[in-house]
Amino acid sequence: MERMCELSGISRARFYRQWQTSAPRQADTAIRDVVQQVAVEKRFYGYRRVQRELRQRGYWVNAKRVLRLMREDNLLCLRSRRFAPPTTDSRHGWRIWPNLARDLITRNLNELWVADITYVRLQEEFVYVAVVLDVHSRRVIGWAVAVHLGSSLAVEALRMALAERQPAPGWIHHSDRGIQYACADYLTLLAEHGAQPSMSRVGNPYDNAKAESFMKTLKEEQVRGHQWRDLDALCADLRTFLQITYNHQRLHSALDYQTPAAFEQQFSI
Repeated sequence: MERMCELSGISRARFYRQWQTSAPRQADTAIRDVVQQVAVEKRFYGYRRVQRELRQRGYWVNAKRVLRLMREDNLLCLRSRRFAPPTTDSRHGWRIWPNLARDLITRNLNELWVADITYVRLQEEFVYVAVVLDVHSRRVIGWAVAVHLGSSLAVEALRMALAERQPAPGWIHHSDRGIQYACADYLTLLAEHGAQPSMSRVGNPYDNAKAESFMKTLKEEQVRGHQWRDLDALCADLRTFLQITYNHQRLHSALDYQTPAAFEQQFSI
C-alpha cells in the first residue's frame, strides 16, 4: 500500500481518509442488496437467520450489522395474534400417560417424536392440520389435513410418519392430552410399532414446546397472508411448504442453522 501511494503521488494518510469516507458505504450498499434479496426470498426470516443465510452465500457479516440494515430498510418481521379455535379436548375418559419427554436430550433420530394439531382458516370454514416431528432433526415426518378434529386426522399423520421412518421399538411419542392422541385407535397404532406414549401436563404448553414452536412457524411463514379457496388448494401449498421449504430449505437455529434434511445426513435412519 505504501508503494502504491508513492507511485500515485499521494500520502497514505490521504488514501485512508478517502477510503474511510467511501469504502464502508460501498460495502454497506453491497451487503444491503443481498440482505434485501434474502428478506424477499425468505419472507419471515429474522435477522439472525438472515445472517446465517448470508454466511452460506459467502458473505461474512455480523448479526448486529444485519439487524441495523434490516431495521433501516423496514425488513424486520412483524408478529400478529389471531383468534384460535380450540383443537384440544382433554376432558375424556381415556388414560393419561406420564410425561417421558420432559428434559429428555435426544442423541439420534427416532428417539422422540412429537405431535400436535392446529387450525387453518379457509374462505368459508376452518380446517385442521395434524403433524408429527422428529425432535432430534426437527423434520416433519408426517402430516394430514381434514375438516374435522376426529381421531382419523391424527392417525393419518402418524401412519405417514411410520411409513417414512419405520422406527425400532422403544421410541417415545409425545403429545398433549387431546382425545385424538388418547383414544384406542391412536394408542393401538403406537403399541403395534413399539412406541412409549407420553403426554404433557395439564395447561403446560412448554411440555410440547417443539411442536408448539413448529406450529408458530407454520402459521407465520405459510398460513399468514394466504387465503385458500378450498381444501385441495391448501393441501397443495402445505405439501410444498412442509416437504420442500421446511425440511430442505429453511435454516433452523437449533440445528446450528442447517436444514433438517442436511442435519439428518450425518445419521443413519
